[in-house]
Amino acid sequence: MIKIVNYGSGNIQAILNIYKQLDIECVVAENPEQLGDATKLILPGVGAFDETMQELLDSGFQAELNRLVLENKIPVLGVCVGMQILAKRSDEGKLQGLGFIDGEVKKFDSNIFEHKPHLPHLGWNSIEPVKRHPIFDNIGFEEGFYFLHTYYFSCSSKDDILATTEYGLEFSSAVNHENIFGMQFHPEKSHSNGIQLFKNFANL
Repeated sequence: MIKIVNYGSGNIQAILNIYKQLDIECVVAENPEQLGDATKLILPGVGAFDETMQELLDSGFQAELNRLVLENKIPVLGVCVGMQILAKRSDEGKLQGLGFIDGEVKKFDSNIFEHKPHLPHLGWNSIEPVKRHPIFDNIGFEEGFYFLHTYYFSCSSKDDILATTEYGLEFSSAVNHENIFGMQFHPEKSHSNGIQLFKNFANL
């Protein structure tokens, strides 16, 4: 069963609505004990890195997430800030991230942009897959996804980059290491592409 981890951050209802439309069972886990029978996990995220990490720490989810993701290899999908907390650290804050994928979150350098306003990266943009993966089956890459962010994930290993996007520079818009996935964009705001991506994740 797909479990959305409710640590106080993210568009949970929008994701639930998509899975209801797809007729795929998905429920919200309000505490660590409710994660036990999960076959897939989703980490939503809206807001700042430290705020999100603090909410996750206060909720008590971290130990169970470590067990399920790192030991039991349950697939997990981090969305937007939910992706960024998969890293070890962020320029946006001082707290440590989950460290599920080796990398750090960096702020876009405003000096690279010729036109203003340049931050945040807001709106639709295409993605370029770096490697083939079933999570991108039947995705329209040119149509792309909806973005809203000022920070991006910088992977320590190129092998963990799943897709890139151009915005002043080429950044990792999707990452993957074994059973761990992160999407910088918002699938829940990305219409048919987002619906397809959530369906693909459910079918992994």
